[in-house]
Amino acid sequence: MTRNGRPANGGHITIAAGGSGGHLFPALALAQELTRRSRRVDLITDDRGRKFAVKFPGAQIFTIPAGTVSLRRPLRSLREAGSIVTGLMRANTILAATRPGVVVGFGGYPSVPPLLAAVLRRLPTCIHEQNGVMGRANRLLARFAKAIAISIPATQGIPARSRLNVTMTGNPTRARVLAAARTAYPALAGKPFHILVFGGSQGARIFSDVVPAAIAELPAVSRKGLRIVQQVREEDRARVAGAYEKAGIGVEVETFFEDLPERIAASHLVISRAGASTVSELGVIARPAILVPLPHAIDNDQLINARAFASSGGGWVVEQSEFTPDRLAALITRLRFAPQELEEAAQRAGSFARGDAVQRLADMVESLAARRGGGQ
Repeated sequence: MTRNGRPANGGHITIAAGGSGGHLFPALALAQELTRRSRRVDLITDDRGRKFAVKFPGAQIFTIPAGTVSLRRPLRSLREAGSIVTGLMRANTILAATRPGVVVGFGGYPSVPPLLAAVLRRLPTCIHEQNGVMGRANRLLARFAKAIAISIPATQGIPARSRLNVTMTGNPTRARVLAAARTAYPALAGKPFHILVFGGSQGARIFSDVVPAAIAELPAVSRKGLRIVQQVREEDRARVAGAYEKAGIGVEVETFFEDLPERIAASHLVISRAGASTVSELGVIARPAILVPLPHAIDNDQLINARAFASSGGGWVVEQSEFTPDRLAALITRLRFAPQELEEAAQRAGSFARGDAVQRLADMVESLAARRGGGQ
């Protein structure tokens, strides 16, 4: 029986994902779709991931220890290797007890032990890569995977011998995002101009420093009718709100937005980082964005994501070294009075992401399950 008392019919799938929203949000989307198809779904993650997975619709949520290995820090790597071995043993025990038909990995080091355990148990595996450059965990697992799903064409870093197993599915988005995508781009003529600013689950200090200062630089005609919604860190809340109040701008400042998809849909322009889930949701909801990639990210994945989104015509990339109040003020001023450019960017953003990505990935997973006999 499942956790909510329904029978486990239609086959059993296990999902493994790292402990960040970027890995768990698409995992959640797949779980929602597979559950809708009467599949039983379990999740394996780490302690950090469990906090994101409170609404996971699966039968059971398992946590395992996970670690990373760095050649630059060998002593720490020895401790981390112990966590990996323990995680592998724990994952093997879970799979032996639950007997899934397929194990699907969404990247992040907590996905490595379950996928390796699945390989040892001769279970078919599938991995999904959200970014425009394959993450290190997925790069390790790609050589064992029966199928590899990618979100962005020409994803970099895929091992040469694994490329025949690659299918472009897109990045699965949650049901809430798909619902928000039904909202038309807001009218611009004679209406307040809505800007949404967010920087990941913890907010971005750079946005708190630059965006209010840029808005204060705008000429009065550009500030008129502006409405700002901005995510901030708790320690920045008072100074950001005060800066907007001083500039005479209507603002809503919060540390977290549970209804972020709806906030995106209500916006004329978004200013954000360029994580995989962010650019995917911007594309599905079809909203233009100024993207400021996180610098020094591993493999520069956010810059690659941002450039892919901008190449669709859906937005503009400003690297953090160039993200200044003057530069942002000039860009906002131009876009504020270019409704046709914004509307066209919104339409083109809609071409970036696949709204049917979750169905395509679920079909891939079910195909693997069918080849094995539907799970156990």
